[in-house]
Amino acid sequence: MVLHPQAKVREVGQDVTFCCEASGTPAPQKYYWYHNGTLLEGKAQRSSGRLALRGLAPAQAGTYHCKASSEAGAIRSAPAQLTVLAQGQQSCRAEPEPSLVELPSECPQDASGSRYYNVGRCPPSPCPGGPAEPSGCGEEAGRCCGVRRMELRQVPCAGSLLPVKVVAECGCGPCAQPRVLVQGRVTAADTGEPLRFGHIFLGGRKVGFTGYQGSFTIEVPPDTQRLVTRFVDGQQRLVDAVRVLPFDRRGGAVYQEVKMLRKKEPVELDGGRSNAIPLGEAGGREPVGELVLPAGAFLRPSGEVFNGTVKASVTFVDPRDMATASAASSDLSFANAEGEIVPLRTYGMFAVDFREGESGAALQAGPVQVRMDAGQVWMAEHLQKMKLWSLNPESGLWEEEAVLRPAGGGRRKREERTFLVGNLEIRERRLFNLDVPEDRRCFVKVRAYSNEKFNPYEQLEGVVISLINLEPQPGFPSNPRAWGRFDSVVTGPNGACLPAFCDSRRPDAYTALVTATLGGEELEAVASSPKLNPNAVGVSQPYLGKLGYRRSDHDDPALKKTAFQINVAKPDPNNVDESNGPVYSYRSLRECEEAPVSANHLRFYRVEVDKYEYNVVPFKESDVTSWTGDYLAWWPNPQEFRACFIKVQIEGPQEYMVRSRNVGGSHPRTRGQLYGLRDSRSVRDPLLDNTSGACVEFKCGGMLFDQSLVDRTLVSIIPQGSCRRTAINGLLRDYLSRHPPLADNNHTGAFSMLAPLDPLGHNYGIYTVTDQSPRLAKEIAIGRCFAGTSDGFSREMRAGEGTAVTFSCQERPPGRESFFQRLLTAPAEA
Repeated sequence: MVLHPQAKVREVGQDVTFCCEASGTPAPQKYYWYHNGTLLEGKAQRSSGRLALRGLAPAQAGTYHCKASSEAGAIRSAPAQLTVLAQGQQSCRAEPEPSLVELPSECPQDASGSRYYNVGRCPPSPCPGGPAEPSGCGEEAGRCCGVRRMELRQVPCAGSLLPVKVVAECGCGPCAQPRVLVQGRVTAADTGEPLRFGHIFLGGRKVGFTGYQGSFTIEVPPDTQRLVTRFVDGQQRLVDAVRVLPFDRRGGAVYQEVKMLRKKEPVELDGGRSNAIPLGEAGGREPVGELVLPAGAFLRPSGEVFNGTVKASVTFVDPRDMATASAASSDLSFANAEGEIVPLRTYGMFAVDFREGESGAALQAGPVQVRMDAGQVWMAEHLQKMKLWSLNPESGLWEEEAVLRPAGGGRRKREERTFLVGNLEIRERRLFNLDVPEDRRCFVKVRAYSNEKFNPYEQLEGVVISLINLEPQPGFPSNPRAWGRFDSVVTGPNGACLPAFCDSRRPDAYTALVTATLGGEELEAVASSPKLNPNAVGVSQPYLGKLGYRRSDHDDPALKKTAFQINVAKPDPNNVDESNGPVYSYRSLRECEEAPVSANHLRFYRVEVDKYEYNVVPFKESDVTSWTGDYLAWWPNPQEFRACFIKVQIEGPQEYMVRSRNVGGSHPRTRGQLYGLRDSRSVRDPLLDNTSGACVEFKCGGMLFDQSLVDRTLVSIIPQGSCRRTAINGLLRDYLSRHPPLADNNHTGAFSMLAPLDPLGHNYGIYTVTDQSPRLAKEIAIGRCFAGTSDGFSREMRAGEGTAVTFSCQERPPGRESFFQRLLTAPAEA
C-alpha cells in the first residue's frame, strides 16, 4: 500500500474524498472501501482507490479503510478517521488544555506543595476544511488547532520575578509540517564494527549511504505507514539487513541501533552432486534442519545448469540464541488473505549466498528442499501450521513459499527423527524463514517518564519501546528457551501499545522482554527486588502477581536495570481485576491506546536526578509540534536544533550544582530578557582527586525565530557553592576579546560571556551540535563534552580535558551565603 487514506474533519453537508493506492505484480485491479469495518456496496467503490462522499451526514463519521486485491493477494490500508461536526461546532476550543511545567527549586510551592505552573497547551487536533478546499488526492495541507495568542506572566521566585509565557488562546491555523526522521548507527552484531559507506534502500529505491562510523539519517516520506529500510554491505561481508524502523509521525528524530549479521564462511560444494547444509548447528546445538541441494540444482541467471565448484554461504538466525533477536530481519509480519498485516512466530531464518568458485558470479538454485526437525517444534499445534516464507525486501513482508509437511523418518536409517519438508526455488530473494502464523495476540501498555516520580504530565514521547516475545522452559519462566518475535513502538503523549503473543489458559506460555531507549540512551525499569511495589511498577495486585514482573537485575544486582520480563497473561474478561490493563486483547487496541494514565501500565524512567531545565516559552522536546514562534523561544528554528554546552572544571571535595542563566545579549527585542535556566550537577573524574566536571547547556548565539537579526546570548555560569573562578581557557578568552563586546566578569564567583556565533570546539571548552532532534543534539554534545573532544563520545567524565572555565570550591563557613544563594535571595544586590 503506497498511499493511505488521511484523517479528515468536515462539517455536516460538506464533501470529502479518501484516496488509497497499492502497487504489486500484477498491478491490483480491485479496490474495496470499508466504513467501521463494513464493506461499502456500489460499483464506484470497487473500481478505484478513490472514495467520494457528498453532503455528509453525522452517521458517516467513523473509520474508513480500503483493501486492494489481485490474483497475487490482497493488502489493507491503515484506517483513517472521519469526524463530522454539526454546523458551527468548534473542533478547537479557544480555552487551552492544562499543561504543567516545573519551576526552579527557589520558587515557593503552592498550597498543595507543588512547584508546577500551568502554562496551557493547544491539542494538535485537525480542524474542518473550508468549502473551497480541494477534495482530490494528496492536495490537502490541512488545518489544525494551535496557539493563537500567548501572554507573559511574572512568577515571584526568591525575591525576583520569573517570566513565563502561557497559552492564552487556541485557534485553527495551518498544520505544522515538521520533518520526520530516523537516525542511528549500523554495526556488525559480533564485533560492533561500523558499516562504513553501506548502501541504504527505501523499498526498491536507493536513498544514500551510511557514514564512516556507520551513522545514517533517513527522512521519512509523507504518508509512510511502514518504513521498510534495507542496509547492504558493499563488501559483501555482512548479510543484508531489512528493518521496519519505528518513527514519530508528529516530527523529530527517532534513534535506532541496527545490527547486521556476519555472513557465514562459505563452504565449497560440487554442483554436480547432491549436498546438504545444516541449519542452526552452531554452539553445539542440534540443527533445526537442513537445506538439501540435489545434483544440478545450481543455475546461472540465464537458466543454464552449473555443475562446477560452488562457494555456498548459509547464515542461520537461530531463535534459540537470545543474542540474535536484535539482528533478525524485518518485523516478522505477513499479509493474510484479507490483506491484514498479521504476525509470525519464527523457528529460524536463513540467508543464502551461492557463487561460482572461480569467477564469484552469483548463482540461483532450485528446486531445493528444506527439511526441518519436528523435534525442534515445541508447541504441538505448530506442526500443522509450519510454513516456509521468503522476505519481500521492498514491503518488508514475508510471503509464503511452501507448506512444510511431515515426511516420515529421516533419510538415513539410523535416524529416527521426523522431518517437515518443503520445496523452494532460490532466485532474487535470498532470505527465508521457518514460521507459523500465530493468532494468540495481545497488546501491552507501556509508558516512559522523565523521572522516578511518575507524574502523568512528565511522560516522555519519542522513546523506542522494544518487546521480544520469549518462549520459556517448562517450569522455568525466567529462563527462556527461545525468542519468537520482536516489535518496536514509539511512545506518544499517551504511551505505547506493543503487540505480543499471549495465552489465556497458561499465563507463562509466553513471556516478553521489554526495553526502552531514547536517542541511544537506555531507560531504567522499575525495580522488582528486594520488594515488589505495585504502585511503582504501575500494575495493581493480584494481576501483577499473575504477570510475574521481574527486572533484569532481579537475581543478580550486578546486571543492568534497563529491562523487565513479564508473563503475557491474556486478561480474563470475567475478572474485573484484569479489565484495566496493562495487557489488552488483540481486538482492544483502541482501548489500549486511549487508556487513561490511571489505568494499569508498565513503566520506564530516565535517570536524571541532577538536571533541571526551564524555558520561558514552554516547549516539549519530545513533541516538535509544541514549538511556538516567539523571540524568547530557546530553540529559534523547529526544523533544526543547535545544542551548545560549556565544560566547567570544579576543584573541590564534592560535586556541585552549576547553573547557566541565559538572557538576551545583543538583540534589541530581547536584551536583558530571560530565555531560560539550566542546572547540571558536576560529575567526579575517576582519575583526578577532588576534581569534578559539569557539562552545562547554554542558549546558542544566532538568529532568533524571525531570522532577521542575531543575538549573542548573555550567558552566566554560576556554581552553587562557595566557589571562586581560578582559570579561563586561553583560546576562549582570546576569542571573546576579539569579538566584542565583552561581558562583565568582575565577580569571581561566576563566569559570564556573550555566546559565540561560531561553533568553536573542545579546544575552547565549547561543544556545539546541530541536529533535527533536540534530544539527539544534546545527547551527542554531552557525550563529546564528557570526553573533552570534538568527535568522541563518553559517559565517563574527563574533567581536565577540553575545559572552558575552572572554579575552586570549598566548604563554606557556617552562616555565610554563597554567591549562588545571594543571587537567589537578593538578585539586584548580587
